[in-house]
Amino acid sequence: MGVPFHRYSPQDIATFFPQFDPSGISYALYEPEAHRALITGLALFRQLGGTVLRGRVTTDETEFPMLDGKRLEAELIVIATGPWMAEMFPKTIKPISTVIGVNVLYTSTLDGSEMFDQSRMPCWIDHGLGSFGLPSAEGSGVKAAVVIPDKIDLDNDERLINQRMLSRTRQYIGKRLPGLNGQKVVDSKFNQIILTPDTHFVLDFHPEHQNVLLAGGCSGHLFKHGPVFGEFAAGVGLREYGTAPRFKLGPRRKLSPAESPSGR
Repeated sequence: MGVPFHRYSPQDIATFFPQFDPSGISYALYEPEAHRALITGLALFRQLGGTVLRGRVTTDETEFPMLDGKRLEAELIVIATGPWMAEMFPKTIKPISTVIGVNVLYTSTLDGSEMFDQSRMPCWIDHGLGSFGLPSAEGSGVKAAVVIPDKIDLDNDERLINQRMLSRTRQYIGKRLPGLNGQKVVDSKFNQIILTPDTHFVLDFHPEHQNVLLAGGCSGHLFKHGPVFGEFAAGVGLREYGTAPRFKLGPRRKLSPAESPSGR
C-alpha cells in the first residue's frame, strides 16, 4: 500500500499554506500522516513483554556488539544506533556514511495568531534550499534548520549550536516564512544525523555475524519512516523475506537530486 500524499503547485501552496513563500518552488508533496513516536513506542514495547536495559553499546575488533563490555547473546541482534553506527562499525558502515551536525532554531510566532501552529501548518522539507522544519507545537516556536555540514565528536563534543551558522538559518526563515520576520529566536538545538551517499537506508546482516542486523543509515528520514521500516526490518530479521538491494551493505554512490529518494 502506498503512502497517501498530495501534489501541490506553487499556486496551491499560496492558497493552502500561506505561511510559505513559494518562490523558486516548482511543486510540493504534502504527506499529512505522522507518528508521535519514541515514548509511545517504548511503552508499547514494554506492554508486549519487552525488557529495556540501559548501557553503553560498543563493538569488538570483529564488529560484534558488546553491552557494557560483554558480548550480546541472542538469536537476533538488531542494531539501530543512528549516527553512532559509523563509529561502532568502522569497516561496514563508516565507509558508506557521513555524520554531520545540524543547527536548529526555534522562532516565536505572532501574538494571537495560530497561523504557524501545528493545527494550521505542516512539517516541511525544502530540498532546493537544504532546509526542513516543523510548525510550533505546544508553544515551542517554529523549528527551522538549514543543513550545513558541521563536524562533531559524538561522545565528547557538547551539543551547543554553532553561532557562525545562525545567519544562514535566519536568512532562510526570512525568505521562506516572511510572516516570522522580526520574531525572536526562543530556543536552539544542535542535532546530529547520519547520511549515506545515495540517501538510501541500510538494512542488512553483518557480513561476519549472521545474527546481527544493521538498520539505519539516514537518521531524519528513517525516523519519519519508522513504523513501516520497523515492520520491514522485523520481517528481514526473522528471515521471512530478504532485504531490498538498495539497502544492502557495500559501495554506495552519490545520486543526482533526480535519482535520490530524498531529493538531495
